[in-house]
Amino acid sequence: MKKAVTGRSLKSFMRTAGQVLWNLLLMALGSFLCALAVNGILIPQQFFGAGFTGLSLVIHYLVPSWPVAGVYLVLNVPLFALGWMYVGRRFFLYSIAGMLIFTGALAWTHVSFPVEDKILSALLAGIVMGAGSGVILRSLGSGGGLDILSVIFVKRFSVRLGTTILAFNSLILTAGAALFSLEGAVYTLIYLYVNTRMLNVVVTGLSQRKAVFIISPEWERISHEIMERIQRGVTILKGRGGYTNRDIQILYTVIAFQELPRLKDLAREIDPDVFVVVSDTLEVMGTRIGNQPHW
Repeated sequence: MKKAVTGRSLKSFMRTAGQVLWNLLLMALGSFLCALAVNGILIPQQFFGAGFTGLSLVIHYLVPSWPVAGVYLVLNVPLFALGWMYVGRRFFLYSIAGMLIFTGALAWTHVSFPVEDKILSALLAGIVMGAGSGVILRSLGSGGGLDILSVIFVKRFSVRLGTTILAFNSLILTAGAALFSLEGAVYTLIYLYVNTRMLNVVVTGLSQRKAVFIISPEWERISHEIMERIQRGVTILKGRGGYTNRDIQILYTVIAFQELPRLKDLAREIDPDVFVVVSDTLEVMGTRIGNQPHW
């Protein structure tokens, strides 16, 4: 009996250790990508950056003796106080680790990119930084900074991560344009847009869910085939036709993006005149189809 308990405890410990290592690896990879963008593109091109990293860059440009990594670390102290009150403890603890990893990456990662054109630099920086931030947020924590505030907005108000970041960065952009140059602000705007789009793709775009409404007299067969062939649940809603004034059944289901072609083919195969409406979802909570990050 003791051996069985010890075996289960060991497996549980190994599983937990594996999860911790995996999340730390995601944070390290994302932090490395972000540091590449900051030290290799943003600083050489005098761009302003995004979030608290952007604010750190503005302060660094004003006082060059203050390193970006040190400024970033200091700015995170009050934000982590907010995180402690509003964000889950696990996310908070992982974010402390992520912030320290990102700060170290900023201090020690120095790789130059052989790209001189400012527009290409802005595009490349947006791709690299957005991918890095997204990889960090795919973990159970963040790299600190605006990531924590963005997660608070996602959890409490269902505001997209990229939307929160873009709004906050408008302030950084305005300050950069006023303190330095309008040209630099325009190039930074390009970078911020690409960064936002890339972040949304990495965090939620790759697991996008579609909400589907189906109206057909063959609703029973279609419902059965969706459950059997696609393995997705179906909700049957009662409706009434505005023109015919007849009662109708409306099928409602939520599926993964890659399952959409199969569902449409299935419905059209049963009823060539089927009426299908497909909508994007912001996030979905559920044991099998959910795509909400576990923050």
